[in-house]
Amino acid sequence: MEQLSRSGLSVIRRESELIVSATATPREIKHPREIKHLSDIDDREGLRFHISNFFFFYEHNPSMEGIDPAKVIKDGLSKALVFYYPLAGRLILGPNGKHMVNCNGEGILFTEAYANVELEMLGESIKPPCPFVEDLLYNVPGSDGITNCPLMLIQVTRFTCGGFALAVRVNHTMVDAAGLVLFLNAVTDFVKFKASAPSIIPVWQRDTLNARPSPRITCKHHEFEEEIESTNAWLKLEKELIQRSFFFGEEEIEAIRNQVSPLHRSTGRFELLTSFLWRHRTISLNLNPEEIVRLTYFVTARGRFEHWKIPHGYYGNAFAFPAAVSKAGLLSTYPLTYALELIKKAKNQVNEEYFRSMVDFMVIKGRPGITQSWNFAISNTAHVGFDKVDFGWGEPKYGGAAKVDSCFSFFVACKNYKGQKGILTTISLPPKAMERFEDFMYKLTSNVKQLSKL
Repeated sequence: MEQLSRSGLSVIRRESELIVSATATPREIKHPREIKHLSDIDDREGLRFHISNFFFFYEHNPSMEGIDPAKVIKDGLSKALVFYYPLAGRLILGPNGKHMVNCNGEGILFTEAYANVELEMLGESIKPPCPFVEDLLYNVPGSDGITNCPLMLIQVTRFTCGGFALAVRVNHTMVDAAGLVLFLNAVTDFVKFKASAPSIIPVWQRDTLNARPSPRITCKHHEFEEEIESTNAWLKLEKELIQRSFFFGEEEIEAIRNQVSPLHRSTGRFELLTSFLWRHRTISLNLNPEEIVRLTYFVTARGRFEHWKIPHGYYGNAFAFPAAVSKAGLLSTYPLTYALELIKKAKNQVNEEYFRSMVDFMVIKGRPGITQSWNFAISNTAHVGFDKVDFGWGEPKYGGAAKVDSCFSFFVACKNYKGQKGILTTISLPPKAMERFEDFMYKLTSNVKQLSKL
């Protein structure tokens, strides 16, 4: 065992171990030792990393007294891996630099830990940017490579009150946010409901999202346009970035809604919030008015297309990432409706042909990553179910991203300290820009308070 300390929190962890699939009949696993191919979306350069920031915090539940969360979750993981057995494998490098999954059954990493405090003592710090990431998710040395390394690492940390935290790190080539929730819910099926199989059977079928036999680029893809000078300017700022989280409840969303034209008042809250964040983040950066800025909005293909169906139970990466583009000066000076219209146009262009063109583009151009040229990338995870993952202790007090990186941000379904439901998002900016952005947020919340008095 090893003990760590950070800001008064001490965590003692046991030696990490590999969790393998539970004993299964040949009928349950058809080819447990096969080589599986990733889709062309899975294997793009921008997904060749480990997502290490999904945390779930569970309060003490008297009805679960005497039940060890680490033990039952470890058992549930083993049973879920019977059906999700590729996750217990290892990535290997195949022809033309493309990764494949060697389903060798070596297992996922699991760490069991104990904290010296009650969960309540951590307060709002369980939300991003969580200062306890390294304590609650131990990076096992040598485990975070891309090839020949575990594809998933999980840590369960018990608190003295009987609550616990579950932290997940997963290789992004294997799953997107919706795919990870599918896996976690499969674990809950075994832990909470004592099921013999997941309620949703996982589907591989990664060839569904491969490029066409004769790849062709038929659409404009601003998400891949890279301006070297602008990218370098952003990269120089990365070392000084700080993070802050902001909560948007119904009142805040309504205050933003009142800033757009009457024709757009019926717009969904996520597009409204995205336009608000993009515009005010750009103003806060104080860029040259002629600088080109982008907003990348992740759009799922699940259930989106009439003729091109993503299979139910598909847990691979299944999203496009169209970009809205503007000059910084126009975005900063024009009304919020301008930003909203650009975002709606970018999102609405994602039809089946756009999606196929995007996949073909990545294959033709050598799996490029999305642009970093004054880009702001938003992933809406508020609807995928992180806040609903229930192992028997109830829904998490907080479930979702624990931090963000660089120009990326997440929408997370969350409750504020008053218990009000809303969206939490975390922004990374240089200190001076963050001061300006916080001033915009102060003005927004001040308007909310004034309206509530009317």
